[in-house]
Amino acid sequence: MKIFSKDLILLIIGSFIFAIGINYFAIPNKLSEGGIIGITIVTYYLFGWSPGITNFVLNTSLVAIGYKYFTKRMTLLTIISIIFTSVFLHITTGWGDQLNGDTLLAALFAGLAVGMGIGLIFKAGGTSGGTTILARLLNQWLGWSVGSAMLIIDIAVIVGSSFVIGKEKAMYTLIAVYVGAKVIDAIVEGTEERSAVMIISDKSEEILQVVMDKMSRGVTVLEARGGYSQADKNVLYIVINKREIVQLKKLVEDIDPDTYITLHRVQEIFRRGYKG
Repeated sequence: MKIFSKDLILLIIGSFIFAIGINYFAIPNKLSEGGIIGITIVTYYLFGWSPGITNFVLNTSLVAIGYKYFTKRMTLLTIISIIFTSVFLHITTGWGDQLNGDTLLAALFAGLAVGMGIGLIFKAGGTSGGTTILARLLNQWLGWSVGSAMLIIDIAVIVGSSFVIGKEKAMYTLIAVYVGAKVIDAIVEGTEERSAVMIISDKSEEILQVVMDKMSRGVTVLEARGGYSQADKNVLYIVINKREIVQLKKLVEDIDPDTYITLHRVQEIFRRGYKG
């Protein structure tokens, strides 16, 4: 119950920030968005329909289609987030003013607010509906990052909205969507980039001891065999922060300059107690 309450608070905060991004920055400056909210904004421009009501109708329809791909908890949180985003979109309609013709500034802040809002909703375990449902599916099926999947889907909607808001505003909207995608990734995946390192050396025991003593990092030892020499070797596997790479290289090279090291970026780590 305590965990659910925390997620609910994140959903409410995220929904409000999302609505501010749309009604305070995007709409007053004649910008659009990607996905369902982009369609919602365009219908507001064309017919004056309430963004909140349109958002609710379109998103609940998509949830009815995509609910079977999610857990009951995620479906519940998604429905709750759709309700709150729709309510906040309705309440905050007309709040914003045009930023003295500075469309770029409006696009940057729209992207920042929308990305932060959706990121918090994702962090809570839900989605804001619309293309975020499709983005979650692509994340699960293909391993795409949530932000990148949304970016691809949203571009198609923005191209269509250009016929209503014009090409120039559509290009500014692309900037807002790109900024939003990066903010979502930063919130969902974390801002600290981590790297997985594999170390192959004839002096693996010495390196293992130095890394644990000097860097206070746990190391996994993998048993391996050389393909050419057929000699048994120990491969060291460690996950570190980007800022620690230089330190690790120096420690290893001081022990064995001929060490073979490979690095690759780690997108996410699932481990209770792990600290980046």
